[in-house]
Amino acid sequence: MDGTETRWVAGPPLPTDPPPSLHIALYHPEIPQNTGNIGRLCLGIGAVLHVVHPISFQMDEKAVRRAGLDYWRHVRLIEHPDEAHFWAWAEGRRTHLLSSHGDRPYTRATWQRGDVIVLGQETVGLPRALVEARGALTIPMGGPTRSLNVANAAAVVAYHAMTSIEPTWF
Repeated sequence: MDGTETRWVAGPPLPTDPPPSLHIALYHPEIPQNTGNIGRLCLGIGAVLHVVHPISFQMDEKAVRRAGLDYWRHVRLIEHPDEAHFWAWAEGRRTHLLSSHGDRPYTRATWQRGDVIVLGQETVGLPRALVEARGALTIPMGGPTRSLNVANAAAVVAYHAMTSIEPTWF
């Protein structure tokens, strides 16, 4: 990315493209395999993947091919050069932050087509100030585990949302 604009990596949607079920946003992802797994999830449920830069790995075609992501060219992907561009895009959209510091379970949210799920970095999650300012959903858990792997968390919440968005699947 050149740092100046939000861009559709595979080109903007065509008029014949179905509206996305969801938008799943990764806020400064650190682990390419998680981004790849979430891309596969997005492809499987008809969601758009958003990656908010800076990120700590390459997403060029060579790097993606090396990771064995042969489906990657089919993923509807938008890259945002920074938080400001992402939040400008998200303005007016129903946005659900997901954090281990969230104040209510993801099962209590209402879900609609086009909602945005925002997940944080693998090592530190979303910034605490962002969670406090906007509120966040959480995945309840017992025992000593603090959180799930970000790709697992994305799948849990996205498939729960899909029960409302595409109930005929279930």
